[in-house]
Amino acid sequence: MIFEKTPVADSEGALLAHGITAGTRRFKKGHQVNAKDIQDMLEAGVKAVSVIHLEAGDIDEDSAANALAEKLNGAHIETTTAFTGRSNLIATADGVLAYDETNLHRLNLIDESITLAMLPAYSRVHQGQMMGTVKIIPFAVQEDILRDALAVLADPPLAQLRPFRPLRVALIETTMGTTPAKVSDKLVRITEQRLTSLGCSLASHAQCDHEEGALAGAIAAATPSADLVLVAGASATTDRRDIVPAGLTQAGGTITHFGMPVDPGNLLLLGKVGEIPVIGLPGCAKSPKLNGFDWVLERLVAGIDLSAEDIMRMGAGGLLKDISSRPQPRRHSRKGDTAMPHKLATITLAAGKSSRMGGANKLLQSFDGATMIRKTAEQICGAGLGPVILVTGRDAEEVTQAVDGLDVAITHNPDFATGMASSLRTGLNALPDDTEGVLVCLGDMPLVTAHDLQAIAAQFDPVEGRSICVPTHGGKWGNPILWGEAWFDEMRAITGDKGARALLHEYADRVHEVPLETTSILQDFDTPDSLAGR
Repeated sequence: MIFEKTPVADSEGALLAHGITAGTRRFKKGHQVNAKDIQDMLEAGVKAVSVIHLEAGDIDEDSAANALAEKLNGAHIETTTAFTGRSNLIATADGVLAYDETNLHRLNLIDESITLAMLPAYSRVHQGQMMGTVKIIPFAVQEDILRDALAVLADPPLAQLRPFRPLRVALIETTMGTTPAKVSDKLVRITEQRLTSLGCSLASHAQCDHEEGALAGAIAAATPSADLVLVAGASATTDRRDIVPAGLTQAGGTITHFGMPVDPGNLLLLGKVGEIPVIGLPGCAKSPKLNGFDWVLERLVAGIDLSAEDIMRMGAGGLLKDISSRPQPRRHSRKGDTAMPHKLATITLAAGKSSRMGGANKLLQSFDGATMIRKTAEQICGAGLGPVILVTGRDAEEVTQAVDGLDVAITHNPDFATGMASSLRTGLNALPDDTEGVLVCLGDMPLVTAHDLQAIAAQFDPVEGRSICVPTHGGKWGNPILWGEAWFDEMRAITGDKGARALLHEYADRVHEVPLETTSILQDFDTPDSLAGR
């Protein structure tokens, strides 16, 4: 691969090493220069450009990334088509991501041109979540380097997603004297929350005296109909010879390991009765906050057997106290939710005057058996891109009724008559504080599908400079547009009857175009004729 600065006249067929502006045209990094491009650049006064020439044995960045991704595309893992040398690994089920860190390091140590970033090994992941990303750093990779990287991924597979299994779980609670009902109720409630979030069920709950013989009997009674047994002792286990491990042993079980280098969760006991895992719960299991019990439970539900050494290796990252970024089990995504790597939201502008519609409100007109605004809102909600803010203005009550039953938050703009800018500002002010990007949608674009919205959102990455994502078709910019939080203040400052589109021209070099096959991103319905002629 040759990197050089060359006269524009000699650049045909080369790839631009950097994006440039030539007159009214903007050329993206990686664009392959053609004769028309050369003419336009010369007319705009551009004399020379930095370019890349691929040589024999060079594999272009997207082809190389796709080849690596194909080797990572195993069961319950899908990969995205490479774009700018990047392909992402997406989970197609809820489960645990398992891989050998040694092999990951082997791959990344081959050459600086090839990188693979993964979530930590044994991370809990959710359907639709990005688990890893292949990134080719330069525009191309030498063929022999790619061959070496593919060999590392060949056998066994570097990464596996082990999906959660719907296990039947028995909970045994030992008691000393009278256990307050609210204490027991809390234990059951928190345990059910944990299990439900993993797709499991609490099949039984039993109490027995805090005595090894009574516990042994309860374990023996639970194991025939359970896939997993949890034991909550009335007092913390302090030794392998204490009540809970002694009861497990008397029931014919074995102890795998006692204790773990995870805090909270130090006093966890792991054992088996036959092939049925038994967990002696640490006291922190009565709290919904993440603790060492969650790490063990998640792996077992995912069908990953745990040895004593596996538990003893959990100390790296095992200090979990006061880590606000670690969610409680009940906060994990609901099944079917689309998880995105960034905290996104959408604003739907539904406040306009419809001045070109001859007196009628276009958003309330019939469109494929429903109102136009409902059709639009259904697609936006279906995209699953976070909170949906709908801004009302004219006919606010009727517009609100039109979207009744959809998961949208209504916010009213009393100044809607002043123009679109005030509605945009109203929507921005209603966003959650942690919003990283917002997709600004128009209420009169019902043909834009949930898939279109997801395709735009998938390209959003402020770290890589993609903080303004604009869909295109046939070289034309369309809607909706996804804006990063860095632009929110400038968007709020816009006045009059215009939206944020004016910023696109001011910051053209920051715009990331997302080519789409559909013309729906160019179609709105402002007049009776446009609606009648669709």
